[in-house]
Amino acid sequence: MLADRARAFHRLHERGCFVIPNPWSPGVAVALEGLGFPALATTSSGFAWSRGRRDHEVPLAEALAHFREIAVAVQVPVSADFEGGFAVEPDGVADHVRAALDTGVAGLSIEDSTGDPASPLFDFDLAVERVRAARAAIDESGTGALLTGRSEGFIAGRPDLPETLRRLAAYAEAGADCLYAPGIRSPEEIAAVVEAVAPKPVNVLAGSDFTTFAELAALGVRRISVGGALARAAWSGFLDAAREIAEQGTFKALGRAIPHAEIEGLLGRG
Repeated sequence: MLADRARAFHRLHERGCFVIPNPWSPGVAVALEGLGFPALATTSSGFAWSRGRRDHEVPLAEALAHFREIAVAVQVPVSADFEGGFAVEPDGVADHVRAALDTGVAGLSIEDSTGDPASPLFDFDLAVERVRAARAAIDESGTGALLTGRSEGFIAGRPDLPETLRRLAAYAEAGADCLYAPGIRSPEEIAAVVEAVAPKPVNVLAGSDFTTFAELAALGVRRISVGGALARAAWSGFLDAAREIAEQGTFKALGRAIPHAEIEGLLGRG
């Protein structure tokens, strides 16, 4: 079953363009699958917020349990937002990738951010070795899971396009199947990334309304994710309604909520 999902996930990246939205709970995953999305990816931020934590504060064991519950909830391939692999050294990354693959995900991503504002990205050579270690762990597993290599400079305080291109090209050479630089937005930046790693596919984060599916597809982007943006949209509706109740004592926002029956229908298996 996992091998079938991994093969299907790889096929999605071979031509054209698709959207891979990011659920943060099994119910959201089921609803997105019901809307026709061909694959899903977890969101570290969306899940952390649902647990009452900030992004990157979820421990490995909870993240692994979350990947499993999302993967078993749906029939489509699921890719895990595996942050930095929950380790610094390549051997630790490899060990944790093996554990992630045991949850049933069809792919995962490894990013190069350190969490240290003074030095936000791992040293280049170490970052490449971390991707290479993840690749080796996947190959040894025989699962065929798809590896996404992420360079985080544009969202970690180092928006340096030449360095981002250098890193992504190196991650592609080290075995990443898909490349991703969250935070790039201009057509010129996106086209440069697509060209730098061609023919490997590129994922672009569409966390706001700066672009469209058609525009990204025309630039050669193969995959579009939304990260924590759907979770933020859900939080927006929730907080608007809750603040109205708390501050005004009225319930108008609740009257605009999606009907109970529609949600039941989305979650029904038929």
